[in-house]
Amino acid sequence: MEIKREEKNKETLRGEEPPPIGTSLNTEEKLFWQRYPLYRDIPPEVFYDWRWQIKNLIRTAEQLFEAFPFLSEKEKKEIRLVARNYSILISPYYLSLINPNDPDDPIRKQAIPTILEIKDQRGLRDPLEEEEDEAAPGLIHRYPDRALLITTNFCTTYCRHCTRKRLLGKGGTIRLYGEFDKVQDYLKKHPEINEVILSGGDPLTLPLLKLKFILDGLSKIPSIQVVRLGSRVPVTLPMRLFDEELLKLLSSYDFLWLNTHFNHPNEITEISKKAVLNLLKCGIPVNNQAVLLKGINDDVETMRDLLKSLLKIKVRPYYLFHCDPTKGVSHFRTSVYKGIEIMESLRGHVSGLAIPTYVVDAPYGGGKIPVMPNYIISLSDEKVILRNYEGMIVSYSWNNEKSREKSEYLSKEGVYGLIKGEGSYLVPEGVIRMERRRGRK
Repeated sequence: MEIKREEKNKETLRGEEPPPIGTSLNTEEKLFWQRYPLYRDIPPEVFYDWRWQIKNLIRTAEQLFEAFPFLSEKEKKEIRLVARNYSILISPYYLSLINPNDPDDPIRKQAIPTILEIKDQRGLRDPLEEEEDEAAPGLIHRYPDRALLITTNFCTTYCRHCTRKRLLGKGGTIRLYGEFDKVQDYLKKHPEINEVILSGGDPLTLPLLKLKFILDGLSKIPSIQVVRLGSRVPVTLPMRLFDEELLKLLSSYDFLWLNTHFNHPNEITEISKKAVLNLLKCGIPVNNQAVLLKGINDDVETMRDLLKSLLKIKVRPYYLFHCDPTKGVSHFRTSVYKGIEIMESLRGHVSGLAIPTYVVDAPYGGGKIPVMPNYIISLSDEKVILRNYEGMIVSYSWNNEKSREKSEYLSKEGVYGLIKGEGSYLVPEGVIRMERRRGRK
């Protein structure tokens, strides 16, 4: 891979606005690219320019070995085998977030291929049966009031767990542009569709004229009220959102939302924070759709850290997806029980703003199904027996049940007593909140 030190061409380096290296970046972030010999002579104002990043994307196994010289010969041999089946694409920025001394680095697992992709071929080519629900070129109509439009098969980094692994790296652009009139005709004939999700690939990698072409076309359909951009650019190429031309284009539409895809707290940097802030300044709300990934974020501490860190940069956690049964990604999949266990650990321990909806995107086109911990123990016409995050069990009535004195609240017959109406709650031993109460007396 040829990388030249570009020092003279100020228009190329400008990238509309490189990050303020002296202030916004901490020491660790200034040194990200210096972990890698190939990038050590690239000045930060070049390295953080989105045009340079696009020009120097890692596209082949050999380019990866040059940029990331920390792989064993065995790993290199295996990566070459994987590359025959599944494309490689990594931005230098995203690669620079990897700690090369950690073989279990969470970003390394998402970006660098392993033999597991072809070793275990369980799963489906198109697990969500998007192709079966294609109503017009690239337009997938599954839910009554919204449709998804695949705009491109190109991203700035190909995630190894991608549910559309079948599309990536196949060359060319999705056939949408020559047949966009068919998409518009279908949407006009189905005014019940009021929301369109632009996905891919990544729609923010499109040339501005093509992106404008799509957004203008959708804006002319009266029934379309919301257009949602599905993009991992804030994670893998955040400096793209420093480009004033792109920001000006996005800010000219008042129906835009953006869902992005942070999976680990290590992906949240000062650069990505600034990218999100630029979107917010354009009036575009930003939500996050994480995927539950084995060995990456499938533990309580990491997930809590991720969700809290997202709130710090004003990104609202929206979905936590169970990893789809896509061929080539089986090694990333956890049990559904693991997801429920993590969700159970969040309620009451992090802000309600930080709690996503955990969903299984059902195979065969079944759509997103929420899978959450069960807090209802018993339900009748008169009351419900509920369990809170501490394990406290409460009888909750809505028919003006006779109030009890405080001494009568605690049930002496367990849940059965609550169901019979003898007592109002049960409290397990060791509840910290109750300890605090006793300490104040």
